[in-house]
Amino acid sequence: MPIGIIASLDHEARGITRLDGKAIFVDGALPGETVEYASFRRKSKFELAHLVRVLKPSNARVEPRCPHFGVCGGCAMQHMDPSAQLAAKQRVLEDSLWHIGRIRPEAILPPIQGEPWGYRHRARLAVRQVAKNGEVLIGFHEWRSSYIADIHSCVILPPHVSALLLPMRKLFQALSIADQIREAEVAVGEHCTAILLRILTPLTAADEQYLRDFADLHAIVFYLQPKGPDTVYRFHPLPGPRLSYTLPEFGLELDFKPTDFTQVNHAVNRVLVRRALRLLDPQPEERIADMFCGLGNFTLPIARSGAMVVGIEGSAALVKRGGESAQANGLADRVEFGVANLFECTEQSLARLGHFDKMLIDPPREGAVELVRSLGKDAPSRIVYVSCNPGTLARDATVLVTEKGYRFVAAGAVNMFPHTAHVESIGVFERP
Repeated sequence: MPIGIIASLDHEARGITRLDGKAIFVDGALPGETVEYASFRRKSKFELAHLVRVLKPSNARVEPRCPHFGVCGGCAMQHMDPSAQLAAKQRVLEDSLWHIGRIRPEAILPPIQGEPWGYRHRARLAVRQVAKNGEVLIGFHEWRSSYIADIHSCVILPPHVSALLLPMRKLFQALSIADQIREAEVAVGEHCTAILLRILTPLTAADEQYLRDFADLHAIVFYLQPKGPDTVYRFHPLPGPRLSYTLPEFGLELDFKPTDFTQVNHAVNRVLVRRALRLLDPQPEERIADMFCGLGNFTLPIARSGAMVVGIEGSAALVKRGGESAQANGLADRVEFGVANLFECTEQSLARLGHFDKMLIDPPREGAVELVRSLGKDAPSRIVYVSCNPGTLARDATVLVTEKGYRFVAAGAVNMFPHTAHVESIGVFERP
């Protein structure tokens, strides 16, 4: 059995060692460890391997809190101390910037982190009925598998949501369409917890009563989706607390639907918004763009500063709810929302929006390369870029620096998803 010394982690939290110049990616191994491993996939330039035995453990190795870790694919790094996880993610960010974009920021920002347990306020849980016994499983997929992990609890979900896993199994097992339910989407708001079920076959009267009784007993709200995203509706209870999240520092509350994109980690999101606003430094006389604005997570805090804000987003439904939140929070006179496909942005289409003093960009994983390439001579003096993919950030940062003349002032990691390999980050760019 081969033995290797782990030099670092890759972007999927696998340990990296080398054998005769070939990279070996070892699941479950940590930097600094000496491990025994077994390869299960061999290519000409790399191998994928399982950890067999740790011969010399890292000081960062800890006992995973979850009994399902290693089987459930919801987490990849519970065996690593949270502070070491954050350092590793910062390194992934810096490595991506250099190896992909050949670029480095002038300064490294302090990382953003929060409570590593019970943080996940949004989750899409897989549901399957086991044919041989009729039992229903609910949870995350197994590690590198399409099977659903047989979990009884989850330490990254809020405790009250984790406590629902076993009762939901019994509920779904009792429904007449138990074999047709594939997902249960959980969204925890400030005042209530919502569970969305995609129902392709109509429920019976008995099914509906099961859902009502469950919602009343566990103080949750059921939403149903019979067809596409536009068909989502609140099923039970109809009157009751709103589904929303708050940004207390800015005196804001934003309503959302269970299918809307919101950050999974409310506490870290609040710190991220605060950091982004400090870096953007909006002033009352400025006109600022919030690109890929979604529900207005950054738009409304920028408006609260007194600046005029234009929020652009590809989803008309999100733009509509953003406008409603602006109205509800008394900011309608400072915010303008618009619908546009920013992946097809051109210099002409961007110029039609008018001059912006500053810009915030918060794109999905694909990044914002067409947007940054469309910046012309009248480009904003400062850009704050919030990224959920270090690779596309590196690509777009290179465009901003080498083609558009910006300085890459600073960048830092954001641990929005503790115990996973997911790396979020924030960067600041300024024109001389």
